[in-house]
Amino acid sequence: MNWKFYLTGGSAWEAMLADCEAATKTIDIEQYIFNPDVIGSRFIKILEAKRKEGVKVRIICDAVGSHSLRNSEILERLTQQGIQVRFFNPVKPWRVGNFSSWFLRDHRKLLIIDKNILHTGGVGIDDRMDGWRDTSVRLEGEVALQADAIFEQIWQFPKRKFLKFDPRLTQNIEFSFLVNSPRYRSRYIYKSLLRAIKNAQNYLYISTPYFVPSIRIFRALNKAARRGVDVRLLLPEKSDVYVADIAAGSYFALALRAGIKIYLYNPKIILHSKTAVCDNNWGSVGSANLDNLSMLLNHEGNV
Repeated sequence: MNWKFYLTGGSAWEAMLADCEAATKTIDIEQYIFNPDVIGSRFIKILEAKRKEGVKVRIICDAVGSHSLRNSEILERLTQQGIQVRFFNPVKPWRVGNFSSWFLRDHRKLLIIDKNILHTGGVGIDDRMDGWRDTSVRLEGEVALQADAIFEQIWQFPKRKFLKFDPRLTQNIEFSFLVNSPRYRSRYIYKSLLRAIKNAQNYLYISTPYFVPSIRIFRALNKAARRGVDVRLLLPEKSDVYVADIAAGSYFALALRAGIKIYLYNPKIILHSKTAVCDNNWGSVGSANLDNLSMLLNHEGNV
């Protein structure tokens, strides 16, 4: 299987655009943030051109993260050209009494080309992410079919909060596409990470832009460090969410006391990478942050 990592938003976008240009049958995009700015306009231009060539183009955007696209004139233009666009979980004024439902966001970042090529990671379609340190991966083969099946679930049931997920889709021995959803029994990324932490013997390296873990995850990390596992956290010194930085700092004293090593990334560059690797035999990259909002309430996707 062919695969390649991209370590910046700019390099990931160029690879994604190139694959869009080469598409012959389908282009499926699922994005938390899709802004019609400079980079967004480049994607839109290619998507329009491919649609004229007969390629089927579908876009799922989160209604909150992609509010600028949802409220733009471009949306009507895309629809008129036959590009299908749907928005996940719109915030309605009459739902103010059910405020918790506003947090159920589609935070995935997927591009699936011809059901054979998958791009996923932490990179949104937003100019401000151009200089960020992020991690995305391009893969070919069966894992793209796994991701495509998940895309179809959101596409067919855009208004449902909880979606069923068939774990049999993840039986590929080399790469598996796992999801998280607000439903307790469908938090497969969360469970996979927790299992990796508990089973770690030598080392566990995690990078995340926001570190506000659940009590179970934090306890497991502390226990791993105390039993001699080399646990390292790479966090941004300054992320794009100031409150998240304050929240992350509240864990530092207990983590350091347990033996966890914490490294803060260059304050001039925002670290947005969401990765984990354990003992040379397990790794994870995708959209899921190591915080409660991402792990417990959002729809996420990781390879």
